[in-house]
Amino acid sequence: MEPKYLSLEGQVAIVTGGGTGIGRSIALEFAKAGADVAVASRRLPVLEEVAKEIKAMGRRSLCVSTDVSQKVAVGKLVQRVIAEFGKIDILVNNAAIGGAKEPLLELSEDDWNRVINIDLKGCLLCSQVVGKKMVERKKGNIINIASVAAFRPAPGGGVYNIAKAGVVMLTQVLARQLAEYNIRVNALAPGMIETPMTEVTLSNPELKKRWENFIPLGHMGEPSDIAHAALFLASEVSKHITGHTMIIDGGQLLQYRYGL
Repeated sequence: MEPKYLSLEGQVAIVTGGGTGIGRSIALEFAKAGADVAVASRRLPVLEEVAKEIKAMGRRSLCVSTDVSQKVAVGKLVQRVIAEFGKIDILVNNAAIGGAKEPLLELSEDDWNRVINIDLKGCLLCSQVVGKKMVERKKGNIINIASVAAFRPAPGGGVYNIAKAGVVMLTQVLARQLAEYNIRVNALAPGMIETPMTEVTLSNPELKKRWENFIPLGHMGEPSDIAHAALFLASEVSKHITGHTMIIDGGQLLQYRYGL
């Protein structure tokens, strides 16, 4: 049982990219805290498994195949959630893809568009459509998933770093513009977390050990670390926090900046 001040009882959440990794963990954590949860991504089979887990907790769930880079698709998602649950209290913009590794001077327009459209534009479109519903109710909570990549132009980064830096600023602009409607907007910036997106890197024991030695706390992050922070931001215990990006990386960014 979650402490009362972390309860999401009676609330409805949408989690994009909710089928695997961080999104799945957030969806299940919200359901555990009492929320009804709609999960969305482009892959329906994995969403259906998450929805089953949520329903097994006694909560309502809905899974919707959605391309967040298309406003029409986002509109249909929101319409289905409203029809099923009657409202939306929380939006988690988690859907994202990794970026191309080419230097920016060699990056194709198609690769640029592919990452920006999902990782940044997708956050905007979902926030626009859901945000308008929240404005009508003068109540809401938007949580964007950024990355420590937003703060460091790492070798092999590029368009992904730029997209996630955009998510950080998008969070601040939305927080400023929506505050008068009692809508909070915050972001989480994970470091290296063990998810399907990092599986190729971390499946190499030598590379995984190097990462563990590099992170000051000495271990990899888990999706549940991000989910617990998302629950904090979604709950009333953080009711006076908006426009903030919370870094969750075991000290990884400190190592980059200061060599601690």
